[in-house]
Amino acid sequence: MTVDSEVTTGLAADALSGLWRNPPTLPTKWLYDERGSKLFDEITRLPEYYPTRRETAILRARSTEIAAATGATMMVELGSGTSTKTRLLLDAFAGRGGRFTYVPVDVSAETLTAAAEVLSADYPGIDVVPVIGDFTEPDLALPETDGPRLAVFLGGTIGNFDQAARAEFYRGLAASLTPGDFFLLGTDLVKDTGRLVAAYDDKSGVTADFNRNMIEVMRTGLDARGLYADDFEHIARWNPAEHRIEMWLRARRDIDAYFGVLGRSWRLAAGTEIHTEISTKFQPQALCAELEESRLEVASSWTDPAGDFQLTLTRRGSV
Repeated sequence: MTVDSEVTTGLAADALSGLWRNPPTLPTKWLYDERGSKLFDEITRLPEYYPTRRETAILRARSTEIAAATGATMMVELGSGTSTKTRLLLDAFAGRGGRFTYVPVDVSAETLTAAAEVLSADYPGIDVVPVIGDFTEPDLALPETDGPRLAVFLGGTIGNFDQAARAEFYRGLAASLTPGDFFLLGTDLVKDTGRLVAAYDDKSGVTADFNRNMIEVMRTGLDARGLYADDFEHIARWNPAEHRIEMWLRARRDIDAYFGVLGRSWRLAAGTEIHTEISTKFQPQALCAELEESRLEVASSWTDPAGDFQLTLTRRGSV
C-alpha cells in the first residue's frame, strides 16, 4: 500500500465515522496537509497568535538545560510539521557533541520530507530519520537507541485532545518509553477569553482559511462533488466548562455533496456546523496530575515571563 492510499484510507475511515454524526466532526489532523501546514506556519507569525512566540522564548532560554538534563541520544518529535522551533533543541544537542538522532514524525508526507531535507543539510552531525505516520495510533513504537530518548510534543497540540483522549495518549506514550526516557510537552495556559478567541479568529482571516482547508482535504482526498470551501464559515468560540477553544465550520447554504471514494451522498442543512478542532488550555497543577497518573513524572517545568505558556519535562517512571 502506498503512502497516498494509506492517507486516503484513513481519511475515508474518519469521514465515515464522523461526518454523519450530530454534530458532524473530523479529526484535527486532517487540517494539516501540505497547504494546511503552510497556513498554520503563517498563523504562528500573526500578532494575535501568541503561543508560538511564548514557547519559542522558553525553548531559547531552556534548550541547553533540557539537553543537559536528559542526556538524550535521540529526540523523537511527534507532529513535527516544519520543525521550526525544534531547531533550538537541535542546536543544544548538536553543541553538546557526540552522535545524535532526530526523528520527526508527521502525517503530512510533503511537509515532513521537505523539512527533513533542509534539516539534514543544516545539521550534518545529526542523523535525521523522518517517519511518516499518525502518532495518535495506539500501537506507537519509538525507534531504539543507545542512551535515553527524548519524546517531544510542542506547540500546545496536546490541547487538541479531550480529557479521555489525552489520558489514552499519555498511557500509550508511557508504554512506548522505557524507564529513564523523557517527554517534553508544550501547553497553552488558561488566560483572558478575549485573547484566546482572537488567537483563533485573526483579523486577516488566515485561521479561517486554515479551517476551511479541511473542506479542500475532503474534496480532493475523497473525490467529492458539490463540496466547496467557500460554502463554509469559520467559527471560533470559547467553551468555559471544558477550558477550551472550539473551531467549527458552519454551512452557508444547503450542502448536497457526493463522495466518490465512499460511494455516499452527504447532505447538510444551511447553518449546520462541523466540529474541526478543540484547543484545551491548561492549569499547571491539573496538568501535572494528568501526567503523573500515566507514569510520566514531572522533572521540571518552565513558563514564559508573561505566564502564557508552559513547557513540562517529564521522566518515564519505573513503576
